Amino acid sequence: MDPLSDILSLLRPRSVETYGLTTGGTWALDFPRGYLGFKFGAVVRGECWLRLRATPTEPEALMHLVSGDCYLLTGQPYWLGSDPALPGDDATIAFVDRTRRIARYGLHDDLFLVGGRMTFDDNHAALLTGVLPAFMHIPAAANAAAVLQWTLDQLARELADQRPGAGLMAEHLAHILFVNVLRAHMERQEDAASSWLRGLTDPRIARALLALHEAPAERWTLERLAGTAGMSRTAFALRFKALVGRPPLDYLQHWRMRLAARALADRQRRLSEIAEAVGYESESALSAAFKRVMGMAPRDYRAQILPQPA
Repeated sequence: MDPLSDILSLLRPRSVETYGLTTGGTWALDFPRGYLGFKFGAVVRGECWLRLRATPTEPEALMHLVSGDCYLLTGQPYWLGSDPALPGDDATIAFVDRTRRIARYGLHDDLFLVGGRMTFDDNHAALLTGVLPAFMHIPAAANAAAVLQWTLDQLARELADQRPGAGLMAEHLAHILFVNVLRAHMERQEDAASSWLRGLTDPRIARALLALHEAPAERWTLERLAGTAGMSRTAFALRFKALVGRPPLDYLQHWRMRLAARALADRQRRLSEIAEAVGYESESALSAAFKRVMGMAPRDYRAQILPQPA
């Protein structure tokens, strides 16, 4: 798989919720509580405003959304409404009935919004939360608009029609929407902070990342990786660190430890087997690297994430 698919697979989505909202006229809903995972939404019909509440690390943000616009939020309280000056009613009044796939708020239907929430394995979620901004807005005019619009139309239809298999279809469409929003975000992050996500936007650095992800147990050297990228050793090292945020071999070690952590969730896999699979010649070498990166020994990590046998 490619690096983005690898990392999303490692995140192991634990749950996906999808919903629709029909409203209109003069309205405002407040979502005052933080939440785990990511919330995504898109305007299928109409327009509205979205306000992201200020936090100790993020300023308040206000965005006007029109038909076809998508957004992704990473845990912050927010507000949706027809007029930024309006106070918001608590959103639980609209979403009180969890069995309904489309909530109705008020008597009008000027706006139809689809959205959802995805949660991931807590042990690895920081791979994504640590590289994404609090709020991502993908306008309908973006390059990815056609694919996003198709996905939105299909998701809206599944939520409304409730045909057999609608729940599974909505879940898969939510995954497609989520990945395409990430892709669109990647295309627009020239000035974003250094991260593996930004590294994927550079064709040469992306080739090196792909090689590392395809064969993490290989005996990679800086020279081999630079050759894969078609660059000199020095230029590659500087470019990789500038975009990804850490040196190439340091990135490799961190990725190997993430793979080892996933393998430790399988009680049947021996530590020696895991060490070989991620490129270490002995349990002790893996243990030393794992403790340095993950902050604890592999056996302690396994005991922490796995329930004790009865």
